[in-house]
Amino acid sequence: MQGSRFKRAARNCAIAGGAIASALSPLASSTAAFAQAEAPVASSTSEQGDIVIPDDVKIFGNDNPNLRRATAVVNGDIITGTDVDQRLALILAANQGKIDEEEKKRLRLQVLRNLIDETLQIQGAKAADVTVDDADIEQTYARVASQNFGQDTKAMDGYLKRVGSSPESLKRQIRGELSWQRLLQRNVQPFINVSDDEVNEMLERMKAAKGTDEYRLGEIYLSSTPESSQQVYQNAMQIVQQLKQGGSFVAYARQYSQASTAAVGGDLGWIRLGQLPAELATAARDMQPGQLVGPVEVPGGFDIIYLIDKRQVLTADPRDAVLSLKQISINFPKGISEADANGKAEAFAKAIATAKGCGDVDKVATGIGAQVVTNDQVKARDLPGPIQTSILNLSPGETLPPFGSLTEGVRILMLCGRDDPQVDSGPSFEQLQAQIEDDRVNKRAQMYLRDLRRDAIIEYN
Repeated sequence: MQGSRFKRAARNCAIAGGAIASALSPLASSTAAFAQAEAPVASSTSEQGDIVIPDDVKIFGNDNPNLRRATAVVNGDIITGTDVDQRLALILAANQGKIDEEEKKRLRLQVLRNLIDETLQIQGAKAADVTVDDADIEQTYARVASQNFGQDTKAMDGYLKRVGSSPESLKRQIRGELSWQRLLQRNVQPFINVSDDEVNEMLERMKAAKGTDEYRLGEIYLSSTPESSQQVYQNAMQIVQQLKQGGSFVAYARQYSQASTAAVGGDLGWIRLGQLPAELATAARDMQPGQLVGPVEVPGGFDIIYLIDKRQVLTADPRDAVLSLKQISINFPKGISEADANGKAEAFAKAIATAKGCGDVDKVATGIGAQVVTNDQVKARDLPGPIQTSILNLSPGETLPPFGSLTEGVRILMLCGRDDPQVDSGPSFEQLQAQIEDDRVNKRAQMYLRDLRRDAIIEYN
């Protein structure tokens, strides 16, 4: 089991550089709400106890930490304003710059906090004699460039400079991610154990839940106290507004979320409502894929949730069907009026309606000067939502209503065949075991980082 665990760690180490849009942050599935396992974490000599804050708080002086310049010294290592600016530029590029000035101020503070955590992770790895060679950094950087941008490293360098960042900024983030992953691989993962009985019990529960709904959710969790609740809620509302205006959920989850899922863009993986807090379960029950809800108040803070997808446990999903389609299309003359276009579209639809299935439609199309394109490997789930639902209700030889625009002409889709998916047998024993282990590693990683933060000496300039 240990060998397979380290293979997964090596797989995780291959993915880095997630601050440049969702393309740089592949979503890794994880199973939530499993019991927490014991593992050694960084220790502290501080005594645990309640923090007492009086009701009549008086602030002495005008030292507002939010007004400080965004630079810090973390255990002797300097984070400069340039470091913050260049990392912020990556996030702005991921959102096409659609962020107002007020949001940029909040985001800058969050970037500084992230850089502090990143510095602590690199320092923690170094203290444990965990090394990341420059060659590893360059290899991952090159892979990010080729896999996510289709570019060589020089083109990637140019892109980063154009958006106001730098190759060094992204490489530093890669170093931080690799350092942390390798530290967890050595100091946490070997102490995470999942028994065969636990996995078998979970498999039985999944079989018993066959046919019930599962939800693949993304989350952005912001912690709060009774004193900070109102401010945190306002911050969450700002994030929701940015997301509704087209912001990348994955990028925001990475930069803002305080849950362990931040590292994977907020992805909770496939879960059932019973695994969620009651407040989130109520909000998620009626959500549709692509819908955003929040902020939702939960114990300890606020959650913003995004429904990535929805399915039924161990049941074939019709959207996984592979379709054979023919697209028949005509173009409109330039400058055509809407009334004339509607007339042509109606005549076009009537002509195609006379075709006796896919074997006859090419002949009909030729007679009216239409073009035909055939594709036998179309996944239903890859089609736009409205078309996806309608086309799954067609029989071979039937068509959807015409659609298009004055500039692009009018098109009709005809279904020629359909290969339905096989019934989902669910995860294998090994896959489920890996999911449980990964979830427990994430929980222990969050505790590990919390201890590093508590013991750190941080000076702000």
